[in-house]
Amino acid sequence: MRADQNRNVIKGSVHSDLRHDSAIKHVTGRAEYCDDIPEPAGTLHAYLGLSTRAHAKIDKIDLSAVKAAPGVIGVLTASDIPGVNDVSPTGRHDEPIFAEQKVEFWGQPVFAVVAETRDAARRAARLAQITYRDLPHALDPVAAREAGMGYVTPPLTLKRGDALAAMDKAPHRIKGQMVVGGQDHMYLEGHIAFAIPGEDEDVAVHSSTQHPTEAQHMVAHVLGVPSNAVTVNVRRMGGGFGGKETQMNLFCAVAAVAAKKWHRPVKIRPDRDDDMSATGKRHDFVIDYEVGFDDDGRILAVSGDFAARCGFSSDLSGPVTDRALFHADNAYFYPDVVLNSHPMKTNTVSNTAFRGFGGPQGVIAAERIIEEIAYHRGLDSLEIRKRNFYGDRGRDVTPYHQTVEDNIAPRIIAELEQSADYQARRQAVLDWNAQGGIIRRGIALTPVKFGISFTATWYNQAGALVHIYSDGSIHLNHGGTEMGQGLNTKVAQVVADELQVDIDKIKITRTTTEKVPNTSATAASSGSDLNGMAAQDAARQIKERLNGFAAERWQTTPEDVRFVANAIEIGTTRISFADLIREAYMARIHLSAAGFYKTPKIHWDRATGKGRPFYYYAYGAACSEVSVDTLTGEYRVERTDILHDVGKSLNPIIDKGQVEGAFVQGMGWLTTEELWWDDKGQLRTHAPSTYKIPLASDRPRVFNVKLAGWSENREKTIKRSKAVGEPPFMLGISVFEALSHAVASTVNYRECPRLDAPATPERVLLAIERLQGAG
Repeated sequence: MRADQNRNVIKGSVHSDLRHDSAIKHVTGRAEYCDDIPEPAGTLHAYLGLSTRAHAKIDKIDLSAVKAAPGVIGVLTASDIPGVNDVSPTGRHDEPIFAEQKVEFWGQPVFAVVAETRDAARRAARLAQITYRDLPHALDPVAAREAGMGYVTPPLTLKRGDALAAMDKAPHRIKGQMVVGGQDHMYLEGHIAFAIPGEDEDVAVHSSTQHPTEAQHMVAHVLGVPSNAVTVNVRRMGGGFGGKETQMNLFCAVAAVAAKKWHRPVKIRPDRDDDMSATGKRHDFVIDYEVGFDDDGRILAVSGDFAARCGFSSDLSGPVTDRALFHADNAYFYPDVVLNSHPMKTNTVSNTAFRGFGGPQGVIAAERIIEEIAYHRGLDSLEIRKRNFYGDRGRDVTPYHQTVEDNIAPRIIAELEQSADYQARRQAVLDWNAQGGIIRRGIALTPVKFGISFTATWYNQAGALVHIYSDGSIHLNHGGTEMGQGLNTKVAQVVADELQVDIDKIKITRTTTEKVPNTSATAASSGSDLNGMAAQDAARQIKERLNGFAAERWQTTPEDVRFVANAIEIGTTRISFADLIREAYMARIHLSAAGFYKTPKIHWDRATGKGRPFYYYAYGAACSEVSVDTLTGEYRVERTDILHDVGKSLNPIIDKGQVEGAFVQGMGWLTTEELWWDDKGQLRTHAPSTYKIPLASDRPRVFNVKLAGWSENREKTIKRSKAVGEPPFMLGISVFEALSHAVASTVNYRECPRLDAPATPERVLLAIERLQGAG
């Protein structure tokens, strides 16, 4: 008998709304973050000294004034690194902790000050005298290509059919270029690491990182010790969005080196300005595309070149630019296609993971191609989308040769088109714009198809540890990290459901490399998929032992043992869960298990550009309507309707919150969030005063978000759910496309406006003036 068939239903079962386990702590300020850990007596503080050149030889470093400053204990430079001066996550040894003979971007760490207080360290870091000999620098992909800077990592080509031949035969061809800006993570909690030295080689590091295992390996690498000497702990993060997947390695390493050198605890926490200058962001792209199509707007051939601003080192630029190509089709079938990545080296901070991991830059290219065709043929862009969706056999293979087996994009689009009243509203927009006037309106309905899995196949694994104590209370630990997305709550729901106990019996503990080893980053939207399955495996091992014990104890068969709400039924006997655990303990039954999971079916051969890199796809659609002031370029989002696919949701209310947040963040990427470097290479948008994320007032005036309740993952994921972290980010593209529609109305929709992103009011106004000038 299942709990939902029993009179007593467990609290917090899967597929039900359950409040985030730390929600009250978040809003009351009682949630403890890394900076809230009580500092032991003798704690020191480190601060980075950053370069003030984009590319230059270092002729001389004079740190005498730094060392003599009040409160300073010492200074760390490259010569103080006991192991290897490198924190490259890909093993390419191209990302030094401290620059030595040369600096390659403005804001690159050159040294670190260690002082009695953070304020003393911060002030002292400004006293360094560094003599530079300037070298030529290139700041963007186009300049880098012209300067012959080369690639930071090998490029990728995806190819199917003969795109050039098909392009030559196409009745219509359009060629264009699109600039897609980057994005800062702007997490509420900045980068921080707190290292406490232990005996012998040991060091414990508390950090705000999405990848504790990588931080562990990097610290060990830098200290020249084995990984078993380093423990990395993460209770929670105040936001991550990919910015804490690799970028925290630097801070963990500096704190650990200083802690072991001076045998005292050391904390490092940069100001927001230095945080933004010294750490990577979403990759900017310059995308050159060409599309061939027929009279009905059906795509016949696509070619695309994706040049990315990667920065001075490889970081994660390889897989990010790969994923941009993987999603350059979005929900559309390209009969013949060739796509090339160009991960360009630039004299800027190395860009890194960001929610969507290159996917958004690929998806927006696909939507620009659809938009180009729609304006060329004088048709609604939604109609062009429908004509090019993946379909039945023969129209179901991606550019990377994976068959799309679970295509529900047409149903998602059809349902949203009806529920959002798209056709009537579009006609109302056209009628409004036909009257002329200063305020123009625009509307767009855009889909997303997003592949779920790490493209680095070995990352698709996870571990978990479950203990049941003799009083029936449960301790849960897994390799994922909590950054506000509700991962811990979801995984606890899985364990509660498996053992049929109330969720308040489960204690979720901090992520630590001491308990679950060799974990993957909490990224690629796979936190619940991987860790939920690992935790379920651990719970099932214990459950199987309890099942066998109960059958033997009450002299029946295992089939007669049923786990029900907070109890076990053995034939006609009913015993509480706590009592069973107590008896099992007395009978010496092992009440602990380590669970493990690895994603099946996936494989990828990068050399041939073929494989099945994704276990499944998540789908969604958004319809957005905007109003634009054609005199100023200012605009507002009047209404957004979203229908998103999360499979059979583990926790609908948390998933809905993820969809809402992802949409707004995606909208910010494409509208207000602009990164700007001056001609010397200094990032000028380095604080909230100069970098504009969406405010509460920027949200759609009407915001309707719904999950596709009928969806259920056809693959055997955790409880048939689907990932939710990244896919809805791309729903913000609907706002970008709606702005384009409003701009196009100023010339009666004769031409694709070709907006670049972000579509700031200035860019919107310039696009209007360009179209009207051309007309």
